[in-house]
Amino acid sequence: TPAYKREIRDSRVHGTTAVAEALASLDVPPKVLVSGSAIGYYGDTGDRAVDESAPAGTGFLPSVCVEWEAATAAAQEAGVRTVHARTGLVVGRAGGAWGRLFPLFRAGLGGRLGDGRQYWSFIALHDEVAALRHILDTESLSGPVNLTGPDPVTNAEVTAAMGRVLRRPTLLTAPAPALRLVLGDFAEDVLASQRVLPGRLLDSGFAFAFPGIDAAIRAALS
Repeated sequence: TPAYKREIRDSRVHGTTAVAEALASLDVPPKVLVSGSAIGYYGDTGDRAVDESAPAGTGFLPSVCVEWEAATAAAQEAGVRTVHARTGLVVGRAGGAWGRLFPLFRAGLGGRLGDGRQYWSFIALHDEVAALRHILDTESLSGPVNLTGPDPVTNAEVTAAMGRVLRRPTLLTAPAPALRLVLGDFAEDVLASQRVLPGRLLDSGFAFAFPGIDAAIRAALS
């Protein structure tokens, strides 16, 4: 709804602006600000793989991400090294997309969303935390950094992997019209394809502990 969209935008933009301005006002500001962002910045990329050099997409989530990242301006102008951590879908047991997926798949109710051909750019929770620490410690990194695994997979491949790891059937599907009926505008983001690569992480020497989808799922359950 328009009200919920406004809440999403304001919670990110206003909060980040307040933090950036507070840091800029300090006599001795911190050396680095790692500000949250998301791969929603790129919009629907289809089958096309993109890295940090790609432009912003169109639509609600890309526009939020653009404003969210711009909200760090005061800190950047004060000389604080600023990194925009564009996080993908974090594979963890609690919260986020997987926090909702695990109970469904354990109950044998998991399945493809739409046709399943949309790419999901995932990252294991362990690698998400390690990447954030790497960003803090790597002075050469500033600007956008994609926090996604090196091998994005389709929703159909995620579904198959969940079935393999959890040893549950994955025969059900959620057709696109049904998702649109239940989720409204948000359905288009669920069905969007985002094939996002962690170019700058890899170039800076970061090594993923759980690069594959099966390994990321098992790590979440360990």
